Amino acid sequence: MKRHPNIVFILADDLGYGDIGLFGNEQIHTPHLDELGRQGIVLTQHYSASPLCAPARAALLTGRYNHRTGAVDVPSNRGLDRIALSERTLGDLFARSGYATGMVGKWHNGLHDMRYHPNARGFGEFAGFLNGGMDYHQWVLDRNGRPEKSDGCYLTDVFTQEAIDFVKRHRRDPFLLYLAYNAPHLPLQAPKKMIQSYRNWGDLTEEVSTLYAMIERMDEGIGRVLEEIERQGLTQNTIVVFTSDNGPQPGLGLDRFNGPFRGAKGDALEGGIRVPAMVRAPDHLPSDLQVHDMIHFCDWLPTLAGLAGISTTESLPLDGYDATCRLRGEPGNIPDIRFWQRNRYEPVPRCNGAMRDGPWKLVWPMRQGGDWKDPDDNASYQMGMTAAHRIMPIAAELPEREIAPANTPQLFRVDTDPHEDRDLSAEHPERVDTMARAWDGWFEEVTAQWQSTFAANSITTDHPETAGSG
Repeated sequence: MKRHPNIVFILADDLGYGDIGLFGNEQIHTPHLDELGRQGIVLTQHYSASPLCAPARAALLTGRYNHRTGAVDVPSNRGLDRIALSERTLGDLFARSGYATGMVGKWHNGLHDMRYHPNARGFGEFAGFLNGGMDYHQWVLDRNGRPEKSDGCYLTDVFTQEAIDFVKRHRRDPFLLYLAYNAPHLPLQAPKKMIQSYRNWGDLTEEVSTLYAMIERMDEGIGRVLEEIERQGLTQNTIVVFTSDNGPQPGLGLDRFNGPFRGAKGDALEGGIRVPAMVRAPDHLPSDLQVHDMIHFCDWLPTLAGLAGISTTESLPLDGYDATCRLRGEPGNIPDIRFWQRNRYEPVPRCNGAMRDGPWKLVWPMRQGGDWKDPDDNASYQMGMTAAHRIMPIAAELPEREIAPANTPQLFRVDTDPHEDRDLSAEHPERVDTMARAWDGWFEEVTAQWQSTFAANSITTDHPETAGSG
């Protein structure tokens, strides 16, 4: 009887479309990712569910738009990164089907309450951190709820070794490994020798040189994980996916090549939500193939379940589709209508939102005030960069703010105008009206669900003062 396929899902953090050699960057050194793409399938029209970390991850793990899950922003101290306890994650689905499930790396989908810990969300083993960021040298690792202080190793290398050890432990089991590197997310910290090689280009800022070194070190680690899979004789029956949670961090000296796209992390423009992706699955999917059809974060749960022969009928209604046909270069009845929306604290109508309908994309720019963040919300994040996370009540009340009226939507043809330069809204008013009404209907539905989910996520329970790491 043939064994179920293993799944290794590798997620980078704030890595843009242009941060891999295979995606057009001639300065960065990513040989292992480049080879992974050549051996498998490269996705050129792959979308995150959100241009921001926690919401994107929530959609990835549930197959549902992040608003439904409750995760609409990143402040863990307000519970806005949490995946509702009523949701079933990728880990839940595969664990119920007899898989060994493990997560290594950055969680950021529930902090300050152990009910939202990865071990409680379907992952039998966890080694990582729960906060939105972590120092690469003075880290605190959470190992199944217990803190472990830094031993001086570089954090990316620590996660690589944890992933290798997981593969070794479960080489005889079907396994699901969610490997979520925090590279190249801030803080900018990398091995000095690697930084110097990018300084030698002469036209890169110190910040980009450091960031590229962080990516190269992660690429090396991915190469080591893939080597271990090969060493264990598991390559043919292991599905490996690599992608990023959102576009690149803007500003701070980090502006850089991002493919043919405008925008960055935080934006509903292509540069914020279109991210690199590649898949290798020798026994299950073609090799040396480029897929130009749209694939969305919400599609991964039903697609991986389908490839593994796992039913999703017990899950909540999914927003994603089984995209196996597209990964095989075959026709399939998958709608090319998708929605995005992201701002601070709570969903705001017609604010930094977008809709795709085939090649057409409708975009509402950010409304003034919609991206304002209370500086006090940074304290919990900064504390968690070098310390064990605290189990404590969250600030359930959202801050008051003033938000300007909505801007006029813009209409683009992203197939012929990927940089989103030419606004066609004046030429196609009927299409704008039709898409705007569809987006409004979607927003009303998912926001109503978010409101009830947010209330549930704000309920706290009694816990000891400290546990785990952040």
